[in-house]
Amino acid sequence: MNRPDRGELRRQRGVSLWVFLPLVAFVALAVLLASGLGRNPEELPSNLVGKPLPAFQLPSLLGERTITPASLRDQNWKLLNVWATWCPTCYVEHPYLLQLAARGIPIIGLNYKDETDAARDYLANLGNPYSEVVVDHDGQLGLDLGVYGAPETFLLNPEGRVVLRHAGDLNERVWEEKFQPILDQARTGGEQ
Repeated sequence: MNRPDRGELRRQRGVSLWVFLPLVAFVALAVLLASGLGRNPEELPSNLVGKPLPAFQLPSLLGERTITPASLRDQNWKLLNVWATWCPTCYVEHPYLLQLAARGIPIIGLNYKDETDAARDYLANLGNPYSEVVVDHDGQLGLDLGVYGAPETFLLNPEGRVVLRHAGDLNERVWEEKFQPILDQARTGGEQ
C-alpha cells in the first residue's frame, strides 16, 4: 500500500479549504445584508445636529435680496426644506408643506440645483408654502448641509441651530413622529 507523500497531503488540504470559500463568502454577504434590514433609510445621521447652519450668501428666489444664516434667524422654530422641480417626491410632499404653512409653521425653502424660472413657475402653479426661498443653484449649500437629495427637511431652533434632519418627504406621519414631539417639548420648556 502506497502512502501519500507530504506534498500530496498539502495539496489535498489546500483544495479542501478552497471548496469552503464560496460558503464563507455567502455567509459574510448574508450577515452584511441582514445588518441593514432593520435600518430606516429616512434615518440619515447629520453632523450638523446641534450646530448652526453653514455660512452662505445666496440669492432669494422671491426677490432681489441676498440671504445669509443671520437673515433667517428670528425667535421662531422653523423648517428648512430642500426641494427642486426635478424631484418627483417634492410634488408629493408639496401639499403637506402648504398645510403646515397654513397652520403657521414657518418654512424656508432651499431650491436645490434647479432652474430659477422653473422654480418660480412651480410655486406660482402649486402654491408657495415658503416664507423665503434660498437659491442654491450650484448645490454648494446642499453639499455643506450633507444633503443626499431632495426632499430633505431640517428643523431649526430659534437660534438657528439644526435640531433634526429628515430625508424623504415630509408628511403627517413623519411630522407626528419626529417633528411635533420636539416642538411640544420646546413649548413646555424643555427646549433642545
